[in-house]
Amino acid sequence: MKNDWTVLPSTEADIDEVRERCRRLVRRRAAVSAGVAAVPIPGIDVVSDLRLFTQLIDDVNHEFGLSPAQIDRMQPKLKLIAYEAVISLGGMLVGKVVTRELVATVLKRNAGKIAAKQAGKLVPIAGQIASATIGFFAFRQIGYQHVEACAKVARQVLAGAENR
Repeated sequence: MKNDWTVLPSTEADIDEVRERCRRLVRRRAAVSAGVAAVPIPGIDVVSDLRLFTQLIDDVNHEFGLSPAQIDRMQPKLKLIAYEAVISLGGMLVGKVVTRELVATVLKRNAGKIAAKQAGKLVPIAGQIASATIGFFAFRQIGYQHVEACAKVARQVLAGAENR
């Protein structure tokens, strides 16, 4: 289990460092997703993506100090700023306990890419390569969006802390 005592990054430089670390994590997980997508068994990649993405969201939230447990320990004013930032950005996975159902909702937004990825499995070799490529870029795009949402929330909380 992760140490939930980690706090929000305390400077812009810290936020940038966490952002880059999380973007590397997204790329690594997207590569794993692509590897699974290359397996010519329809559906296995969807199950794997749900698991990988759920873990990714939890890890990114934690790195930014925005896991539910970390937000609960913030001072009331900062907690309010964090939740207001999440709502204003529409970052539905920031600061939330992530469930497979919530991740499935996010992945459904990219249903066209997922359908193309599954259809690609029906064509040998070229289809597997296309499926892996689509899977990598879709996973990376969704992951990057979450990292950027967390970075924005962290910046707003940092600005609120500096204005106290």
